[in-house]
Amino acid sequence: MGHFLFDGWLGLLRTVLIGTLAYVALVALLRVSGKRTLSKMNAFDLVVTVALGSTLATVLLSKDVALAEGALAFALLIGLQFVVTWSSVRYRWIRRLITGEPQLLLYRGDLLPRALRQARVTEDEVLAAVRAAGLALRGDAEAVVLETDGSFSVVQRPGGPGASSLGSLGPPGPSC
Repeated sequence: MGHFLFDGWLGLLRTVLIGTLAYVALVALLRVSGKRTLSKMNAFDLVVTVALGSTLATVLLSKDVALAEGALAFALLIGLQFVVTWSSVRYRWIRRLITGEPQLLLYRGDLLPRALRQARVTEDEVLAAVRAAGLALRGDAEAVVLETDGSFSVVQRPGGPGASSLGSLGPPGPSC
């Protein structure tokens, strides 16, 4: 039973040393890769983050994985993320494939039931977003948009002239 709880000082020393070096390697690679790697997460970013965490745990706890192999795995994951994000900035079809499109859920105070169902969002969630934006009435919102990172953006009804931030999202067609 003693072997199960404590395998010796060498194992603990290896975990501290490899853990520290792997952590430093991961932080250095994340800093080199740019701010986009650490931005708000969409589904793709979440997958990469979970994979990085899993790789770090494997490097820390598995004696079968050398630090160099773990650092290469970090670099590979971050490199793939860089290639995908670089491509998504340049090619709209890749951006749509990876991050999806923002979805209009409310327009000029009216909920869009079909869009709510497609996004699997409740009316209460939309109303909570309107309240969180400091608006007392649903009609005070020009629009509520479900962004690609899962957050809600609330656009207040315009009080004067200016270009809308809704871009290609509004107004909704008859299918909503």
